[in-house]
Amino acid sequence: MNRPLRLATAALTASAALLLTSCGSDEKSSGSDDKIAGAGQGEEKKSPPPSESAQGADRPEIKLPSDLTYKFEWAKTGDKDKDAVLADTEQYLKAVDMAIAEQKPLHKAYRFYSEGDAAAGSQRFVEEYVEYKDRITGVKRYYNARVDVTGGKTAGLVYCEDQRKAHNKSLKTGKTAEAAAPSKDDYVLYSSRLRVNEQGVWITETTTSDRGNATCQP
Repeated sequence: MNRPLRLATAALTASAALLLTSCGSDEKSSGSDDKIAGAGQGEEKKSPPPSESAQGADRPEIKLPSDLTYKFEWAKTGDKDKDAVLADTEQYLKAVDMAIAEQKPLHKAYRFYSEGDAAAGSQRFVEEYVEYKDRITGVKRYYNARVDVTGGKTAGLVYCEDQRKAHNKSLKTGKTAEAAAPSKDDYVLYSSRLRVNEQGVWITETTTSDRGNATCQP
């Protein structure tokens, strides 16, 4: 069975408030009604390590199917901490998708980059894909990132996702789900709260989403 899912990026919870209020509106947690993709077993590709994050950390290797690609359209800010937040968030998003592709709800990779509500939400998110034997294929685009770092220890991150070219793909049949009609709901605003751990890695603690938010519309 392969049902359509509204693509979400990672695990999302309703417990965190938008940290950069100028970018937010009504918050909704993303879950089973968030569109996502499924998948065949294509050739895997390795994700390069983040360049601005802590270099001494024992990071998990991120290996993704060759038919899943990312466009992170956010330039470096020139601020070491802000750039590290962005880099570690990229790894977190990819790690959740790797857990889906490998059908492992407790995958150590996303748990390396998340804790608390974010980790619990990621687990539920992956479990749903495991239940339906789907994964994600296509292109996931992220843009309009804004980072606010406080005291070099905590951070708020707001960013947008364009889900128009990401789809479900069945692991059983290898077929990709048909694309839905274009909609404002293809665009999602996310807000995350992060903290830096002892290894210097920025850990996502909470994430909320607002599908169809005007901030992310083209």
